[in-house]
Amino acid sequence: MNAQTANLINAVVLISMGAWGYFGSITPSPTALIPVFIGVILMVFNNGIKYDNKVIAHIAVVLTLLILVALVKPLTGRIDAGDNLGIARIGLMMATSAIAMVMFIKSFRDARKARQARENS
Repeated sequence: MNAQTANLINAVVLISMGAWGYFGSITPSPTALIPVFIGVILMVFNNGIKYDNKVIAHIAVVLTLLILVALVKPLTGRIDAGDNLGIARIGLMMATSAIAMVMFIKSFRDARKARQARENS
């Protein structure tokens, strides 16, 4: 898996799980749409990531990290409420965001190694 694929999977999960959380709630909160908006932005950025646009990739990393951290509070709320479905939904969003972060970091490290190898040859 590469950073572009991980980002696309993360975007789809954020959009689908966030929308499910919002529309599946009896009393929906507008903050439940934050993952949806972040997912849409990440999906728009996916082509730039595919073609190694550094600026877009770094913005995507920052957004991914922000959503990963931002999902901690909703997760603790669902744990306190004993909402197993909510825990699974938020846990899935956090897991795909964490995997995307790892793949971005790996991609950045690989690009740095390739650049250094070109400079040394």
